[in-house]
Amino acid sequence: MENIEEVKIQDTVVTAENLPETASKGRNNKGGKPFNKDGKKPSQRAPRREESDMDKKVVSVRRVTKVVKGGRTLRFSALVVVGDKKGKVGIGMGKAKEVSLAIEKATTVAKKNMQPISMVNGTIPHEITGKFSTTNILMLPAKEGTGVIAGGAARSVLELAGITNIVTKIHGSTNKINCVQATLNGLLSVRTKEEVARRRGKSVDEI
Repeated sequence: MENIEEVKIQDTVVTAENLPETASKGRNNKGGKPFNKDGKKPSQRAPRREESDMDKKVVSVRRVTKVVKGGRTLRFSALVVVGDKKGKVGIGMGKAKEVSLAIEKATTVAKKNMQPISMVNGTIPHEITGKFSTTNILMLPAKEGTGVIAGGAARSVLELAGITNIVTKIHGSTNKINCVQATLNGLLSVRTKEEVARRRGKSVDEI
């Protein structure tokens, strides 16, 4: 009986004060979930950014006014070009009360409207004229080292599409929206020899 009493006396109750260091390690003061490796709680983790290889350029931001019964409402209109510089490009427009929201809307629309472009060695395979409204843009293939010879609005579409050598000339209206759309229409009309042969059901040598 004496041995049993001695054992009971030596038993101790484990509390937060005498909790071993190995048991309390990695937990907060309130006994909650363990911390992350960086010392932050799971809820404090920064959101992950979506990795994307898309590049974008804001071609123009305009202030537009809409006249309604109660007066005039001021908004901003943004024109954005998005491309991967590997043969895909798209354009989009967005309107909002703030510039940042307008650009965000335009970028979303541009990503949805991305289309493939036919290229050969960094240039277009043949001469083409893009048309939109009163704007005509003539695009000519160029040899290596020429660079992109184009206006600001057309240059954005050509560079983001991945074209590195081309010569262009705009006729008619120089409105940025018209120029961007005319450039895109012209690039979409370009066809390589392989594409033409495939549509005709012949080989490249037969054309």
